[in-house]
Amino acid sequence: MAKSEIYNAIEDLAKAKDIPVETILEAVEEGCKVAFKKYCKRSTTPMNITVVIAKNKDIQVLARKVVSEEVTDPLQQISLEESKKLSPDYQLGDIVEIDVTPKDFGRIAAQAAKGTISQRLRDAEHGKIYDEYIDKENEILTAIVERVDSKAVYVELGRTQGILESSEFMPGEEYLPGDHIKVYVLQVHRSGRDAVRMPQVSVSRIHPGLVKRLFEMEVPEIQQGLVQIRSIAREAGSRTKMAVFSTDLTIDPVGACVGPRGTRVDKVVSELKNEKIDIIKWSEDAAEFVANALNPAHVLSVYASEKEHICRVVVPDNQLSLAIGKEGQNARLAAKLTGWKIDIKSQTQVKELLGQSSAQIPQGNGTVIADESDDYQPPVSEDDLIQ
Repeated sequence: MAKSEIYNAIEDLAKAKDIPVETILEAVEEGCKVAFKKYCKRSTTPMNITVVIAKNKDIQVLARKVVSEEVTDPLQQISLEESKKLSPDYQLGDIVEIDVTPKDFGRIAAQAAKGTISQRLRDAEHGKIYDEYIDKENEILTAIVERVDSKAVYVELGRTQGILESSEFMPGEEYLPGDHIKVYVLQVHRSGRDAVRMPQVSVSRIHPGLVKRLFEMEVPEIQQGLVQIRSIAREAGSRTKMAVFSTDLTIDPVGACVGPRGTRVDKVVSELKNEKIDIIKWSEDAAEFVANALNPAHVLSVYASEKEHICRVVVPDNQLSLAIGKEGQNARLAAKLTGWKIDIKSQTQVKELLGQSSAQIPQGNGTVIADESDDYQPPVSEDDLIQ
């Protein structure tokens, strides 16, 4: 190759692949070493070689040898007499670099090192993509659906592909090639041989973080830090409860998230295919927080037991079913949101219990205790709750 041709080619490739010139130089030099060792006979190949690619020079292969008084291994040593022929400044123990570049080595290197260079370039490109997307974990991205099968949806995320496993599908949501969807990045990882495989990006449509990020995009007060999202409880495709708090007493955190005429929350609901969203005010007072979390039900009183970590809630008789929710969903989400167990009773049930001795109080009769853990299973029907 011409003197600067190979370096120019490397610069062009670096620009096209968006990879540092130094990275490609290292790959080419490594490939040239492999080519040189294949080209030379093993018995005459220097043990310690380096490849130099400079802007205004051809590829050079340099053998490094130690200046020795007595040469016992010609592949690694050079006599002082021979070294003086190269430079009179060499002394015993110095490292001498000897040009051992084969004739027409540029062509040989290009052919023999092609595979090694290509692999190193792939490694570098994959590494750059990994570094780019690892910073996007726990963030929201816009994805384009590429392919759909029974186990997963494969989406385009720009420079790489994302995988939406069936366990991360929103219930009842259909995905078609070409659809644009918002996804939450769960994890960026490499499988198999790290140096070979393209980074895999696992994404979700059911993670509570998706709701959080969507509101951050729509609500300027959240972006400015004036409104904070303290907790989220979600049953994807059905209902979400979100607790918000304002650091500015003049700002209503719920109103800020709802937006003028509900425009902000409507955009989030639309992206989540009409999933219901309850936005409630967070409070450091457990009783107040639990009462807010049971919205839309009206709560008469809440008694918080720190020792048992349970809140006993009293609601009007006509609000019991609403407080519990269909299949216990409202109470269950409130428990997840607040982190408290919640025991709900109607006024009539409380009056009846107060008229009985503690030994006669029925256990769990006419009440629901909601737990924030995923193991909580609601009663079969509301008839089981109200007896």
